[in-house]
Amino acid sequence: MKKEIAAVVFFMKRLVRKAEKLETEKVDHFVERLTVALQEKYRGHWYPENPSKGQAFRCIRVNGFLKEDPELLRACRESGVQYRDLGLPQELTLWVDPGEVCCR
Repeated sequence: MKKEIAAVVFFMKRLVRKAEKLETEKVDHFVERLTVALQEKYRGHWYPENPSKGQAFRCIRVNGFLKEDPELLRACRESGVQYRDLGLPQELTLWVDPGEVCCR
């Protein structure tokens, strides 16, 4: 689980830094809190023997219907970052599964 969460955090950090709305220290604090939030959420929902089990639960999703992903929002609150300052695209989906992280 740690490798997969590290991949998500690396991707999100690059995405947020690309938006250029936050100072480096704020971005670093945000990704630290995101790491903790994802570890806590996925604990008990990680099945290496059956990676597709729990897939929807581990999905990070932002779209027209769900404008703020709960775990991203939590990391923002805990790091003092405004969600809008992440500069995320209008639609983003990250699937976090044992052995694989995919983005659309």
